[in-house]
Amino acid sequence: MITVIITSYKEPKSTLKATQIILAQLKKLKKDFKIVVCDPFPEVEEFLREHIKEKKFEFFPDPGEGKPYALNLLFEQYFSANKDDILIFTDGDVFLGENAIKEIMSAFEDKTVGCVTGRPIPINPKNNKFGYWAHVVYKGIDKTRQRLDKEKKFFQSTGYLFAIRNSLITDIPLDVPEDAVIPYLIWKKGYRNKYAPKATVYVKYPDNFQDWLNQRVRTIKAHENVSKLIPDMPRTKSFFNEIKEGVLFVLLQPRTPVQFFWTMELCIARLYIYQKSFADIKNKKAFDPGWRETEIKSTNPLGER
Repeated sequence: MITVIITSYKEPKSTLKATQIILAQLKKLKKDFKIVVCDPFPEVEEFLREHIKEKKFEFFPDPGEGKPYALNLLFEQYFSANKDDILIFTDGDVFLGENAIKEIMSAFEDKTVGCVTGRPIPINPKNNKFGYWAHVVYKGIDKTRQRLDKEKKFFQSTGYLFAIRNSLITDIPLDVPEDAVIPYLIWKKGYRNKYAPKATVYVKYPDNFQDWLNQRVRTIKAHENVSKLIPDMPRTKSFFNEIKEGVLFVLLQPRTPVQFFWTMELCIARLYIYQKSFADIKNKKAFDPGWRETEIKSTNPLGER
């Protein structure tokens, strides 16, 4: 059984498109499946049921207590003791690339693999600063994950698209990002994390500085919270690792004088968001698991919210 869980927040049109793309891929696999949308808004359920006439589609009301809380309820609801059953997680504002689910399922043919992560690709054009930033950053993430996967070392997943064997996780802490803690909990049980770069997922990156700042600061604070609650977890997203893995890589990416200028701005901006994040943490402004209530409008591909 493949159970695909789509978490969304008041974005009916993009969630519908995301669901339709996934349904088409699932039907090609000719495996038993279920597709579940988790959203706190009844009007989203009404909209989806009006447009999706598929018996294997389900809607799960999100109680609005934060994404980790909702995931714990979903783990309970869709639990299976069969480790060949797979849970796939994605969002309503991202779109899976062709054969993404097939690539993920292929990775699970190795019985030592417990968690598989896909590859995010920004849909932003490269001919402006924020689009350029997006492509450089995601290219660097892809490079790091490929290396860690080859070395069979631990790495965090992307929350945009990852999958696990069912029953390996029954609940997660409420104050840490799921894409960090779930792979680690599975790793601790003796399973491998696997990177599936052909399992692509297309993501809209922020297109203005304020949205970019809010998204990046939130992410940094979330991962700093991991170090407090799970101090023995290896960090793949940290200030030190970013300098170690990213500085030289980023500086080698520009191909034009304009791109070089954007790269310098990116380096300065990254330093600033870490400074702001650490200051917020010091002032007790920690990661909020209910962040979706203040999500960034420019990251929705269809301009909803």
